Amino acid sequence: MHYLHTDDSHTLVLSQTDKPIIGDDECLIKVQAIGINRADLLQKAGKYPPPPGESDILGIEVSGEIVEVGKKVNDWQISGRVFALVPGGGYAEYAKVKASHLMALPKTMSVEQGAAIAETFLTAYQSLFALAKLQPKERVLIHAGASGVGCAAIQLAKAAGCFVTTTVGSDEKVKACRKLGADEVLNYQQQDFTVWAKQHRCQFDVIIDVVAGEYVAKNIDVAALDGRIVTLAILGGRFSQHFDMAKMLGKRLSLYASTLRNRSDDYKANLVTNFNRDFGGKLSDETLQPVIDSVMPWQEANLAHQKMANNRNIGKLVLRVN
Repeated sequence: MHYLHTDDSHTLVLSQTDKPIIGDDECLIKVQAIGINRADLLQKAGKYPPPPGESDILGIEVSGEIVEVGKKVNDWQISGRVFALVPGGGYAEYAKVKASHLMALPKTMSVEQGAAIAETFLTAYQSLFALAKLQPKERVLIHAGASGVGCAAIQLAKAAGCFVTTTVGSDEKVKACRKLGADEVLNYQQQDFTVWAKQHRCQFDVIIDVVAGEYVAKNIDVAALDGRIVTLAILGGRFSQHFDMAKMLGKRLSLYASTLRNRSDDYKANLVTNFNRDFGGKLSDETLQPVIDSVMPWQEANLAHQKMANNRNIGKLVLRVN
């Protein structure tokens, strides 16, 4: 099969290798579309290796058709249209997936849309509900609101009946987040969210953050009593110089740090089951929709990676496998 190989210059080039061999509890997917994630950029740069025993090929999100099922798989059949997170191996013509991690692609959705759902919505769902225990009418702050996860988190929080504020880096992204239902959208190039929160006497019950760095202290400043802060990435740096533990104690805050890729198979299976229970119907009736910035042929993967690195995307970047 063909796959995208990272060469010595950290450039993606088409190469060939053997198809994956599936286990009894797995399915083989003929990949038709691939979702791009920042984890891919980090792995390509040698900074985020796959979990032990998993494929070294980039890619954690695929959409396509089942072409082979394991001996112990009863819930899926060949030709089924599906999408899923994978621990690695997504940038290829075929990828193996645990059957319990698969999600059925709604008939009304394209495979490109399928490649834009799993990572964004499962990460947002895990952050808001599994970790932060979001409740109706709470106030939510979502940093990088126009990112793939941000777009999903806005929709899920609004579906739960919450007041949503987001931060973004351009006026174009402000418009995109408002269209998704965000109640307040702040352009951080023009306005500091801590100043805005003080002016509007607004404190947040749940904060979803991919920045870290100086945002750790700022998040503590704007968090409400018993607030929950979930950090998903460190785009702003791994250290915070002004972390104030006294404020953490005074507000009884909970600070979570979470990734999804290296979670156990059982954890991922339960997350998929719970998401389908709570929001699967809203995907099927298109109440919830993946936000796609652009779709490119997978031969243009390097251009797509550069666009993500420059923070020029609103929603997901998707590769189409020709």
